Amino acid sequence: MAIDYLKRGKSDAERAEDDAKTRAAVEATLADIEARGDAAVRELSEKFDNYSPASFRLSEEEIDDLIAQLSPRELEDIKFAQEQVQNFAQAQRDSMLDIEVETMPGVILGHKNIPVQSVGCYVPGGKFPMVASAHMSVATASVAKVPRIIACTPPFQGKPNAGVIAAMHLGGAHEIYVMGGIQAVGAMALGTETIDPVHMIVGPGNAFVAEAKRQLFGRVGIDLFAGPTETMVIADETVDAEMCATDLLGQAEHGYNSPAVLLTNSRKLAEETVSEIDRILQILPTAETARVSWEEYGEVILCDSYDEMLQVADDVASEHVQVMTDRDDWFLEHMTCYGALFLGPRTNVANGDKVIGTNHTLPTKKAGRYTGGLWVGKFLKTHSYQKVTTDAAAAEIGAYGSRLCMLEGFVGHAEQCNLRVRRYGGINVPYGEGAPATEAAE
Repeated sequence: MAIDYLKRGKSDAERAEDDAKTRAAVEATLADIEARGDAAVRELSEKFDNYSPASFRLSEEEIDDLIAQLSPRELEDIKFAQEQVQNFAQAQRDSMLDIEVETMPGVILGHKNIPVQSVGCYVPGGKFPMVASAHMSVATASVAKVPRIIACTPPFQGKPNAGVIAAMHLGGAHEIYVMGGIQAVGAMALGTETIDPVHMIVGPGNAFVAEAKRQLFGRVGIDLFAGPTETMVIADETVDAEMCATDLLGQAEHGYNSPAVLLTNSRKLAEETVSEIDRILQILPTAETARVSWEEYGEVILCDSYDEMLQVADDVASEHVQVMTDRDDWFLEHMTCYGALFLGPRTNVANGDKVIGTNHTLPTKKAGRYTGGLWVGKFLKTHSYQKVTTDAAAAEIGAYGSRLCMLEGFVGHAEQCNLRVRRYGGINVPYGEGAPATEAAE
């Protein structure tokens, strides 16, 4: 195998060191929020966002005033994007059926899909007002019929952002708070004097938000580990360097630690893309951020074959994977570890992020190896149930259960089964013994 790294980002050791610092800061902050509630939240908001309103929760009047600041075109665009997300989420929801089956005479098994009863949606917005993130969490939770949806977003340039608040409200949020970072996630998960805690936290965020969710998992549910954005472009010479460079930098501008990886089997395309990135960074308004991400986290990986590209792509398990090759559907068929795929040059990650309808809250840091992204199903819990409706079935299942419990040494468990065998099968089973094989079981 000949895999050549023409450019590397930070080493794994350096990234692990950054993660350790983040972990320690988040742990201390969450402990403070749990101990001091609203007072801690207010201090953190003043410190990090220079924001300390009379109430972090927006009133209906404040929400209406913010929405009124948007132009008709802006409002229409938000509604259009939200409709695309809701339509796809509804199609996904429709695919999730409650079931009930009779697995043998008199034995009924089933499951029901029940919404999580309260969800906290985090919508990033300190550096860029992430209007689209509100659709992905709030609107999708609404499609799932979550009874209580609360949403938090940081102030943007010192005040609530009208676009984000409009998207939250139109998406179906029942409570909207203007707060960001660890304090928002902690307040929603742990609760404070003025905020009732939720059962689940969802939404993307920076490294601190992602780590806060990770540390809170167990006390509350989370959607997935969705930290700083990642992008990979898998390309061959069917596309040009301008397209590859544009798509890499389009995601690198998210933050200072957003990995962007070019994976190709063309040395010519690789070298030209690096040059094109240098050119675009001279004119990109967000170059200050994108340049740091590219310099510290950007990678260019040259492979000999498509099979090697596939292997590397699955190993990296990037959040966004843009495939622009002469065999895009081959990658769709064979790739197993990623957040979402964007197939062909007409497709791009920005469309997925903002409007096309798939959910943009996706797994990062290799989490794509074990989970997909946020979708309507994440807001639903699949609960099983069972019932036995005939005496014969109670005796037969009871006999099997009794013997299997005794095999493991669980006498009390066995007696639960034996009681049914005696009562519904008319067979006396001495305490502490497994039931004999019934005629039906034979």
